[in-house]
Amino acid sequence: MGVQKQEVELFSETLRLAFTDEGEGRPFLLLHGGAGPASMSGLGGALAKHARAIIPTHPGFNGQPRPDRFARIDDLVLAYLSLLERLDLRNVVVVGNSVGGWIAAELALRKSPRIAGIVLLNAVGIDTGRADRSIVDPMKLAPAERSAVSFHNPARFAFAPSGPEAAAAMAHNQQTLRVYAGEPFMHEPTLRSRLAQLSVPALVAWGESDRIVDVDYGQLYAHSMPGARFERLREAGHFPQIEQLDEVVRLIGDFSAGLR
Repeated sequence: MGVQKQEVELFSETLRLAFTDEGEGRPFLLLHGGAGPASMSGLGGALAKHARAIIPTHPGFNGQPRPDRFARIDDLVLAYLSLLERLDLRNVVVVGNSVGGWIAAELALRKSPRIAGIVLLNAVGIDTGRADRSIVDPMKLAPAERSAVSFHNPARFAFAPSGPEAAAAMAHNQQTLRVYAGEPFMHEPTLRSRLAQLSVPALVAWGESDRIVDVDYGQLYAHSMPGARFERLREAGHFPQIEQLDEVVRLIGDFSAGLR
């Protein structure tokens, strides 16, 4: 079965949610960050060889509608809980990159019986634990510096808009990101303490060249969750699922194989 593009109407048909659905078997819900759903498509295709990969587009990204009232990370959490119900998904592994990892963590804290485990790939969402360090805002940097903080090998992997329309779409995605998670910047002050209540297994995999949220931040994230497994990924930055796809797929496979 190839990639199927679908839409559902949630919350009494007040929210239209677009997603792709590919493969068969255990479902993986893949949640993107500010780079948009394309940043998860390679991972989705790789997982779909042996499982089912579902990649939603957060409302407001890539031209999708976003109701004015739909403006918080919690709104996305409720939408994806509703999607799991609508699709009747069970034993789901939620995989999130960057802001998608924050959403994944909040989803797990809702204790849905449909979620078997979470995988966080260079997630944001918690405070840094240090008054002298904050999460880097890449959009305040020049394009070359932005690529340098995001990728181990920016010359090979950095995103480059193909033209004015693509550049405008990227800028709009970043504006939408700030609606959801802009203040305080890219974190929720209570999340780190609430992670002690996590009751599903968690894998935290971190590209060690990330200079938006560094390895110390990733270890702090993992240490905040009971029994979480932490893995460093060499030669990868903020998007390890792009720079080290095979290794990320292997780690996710090993992790999900150990889940009930």
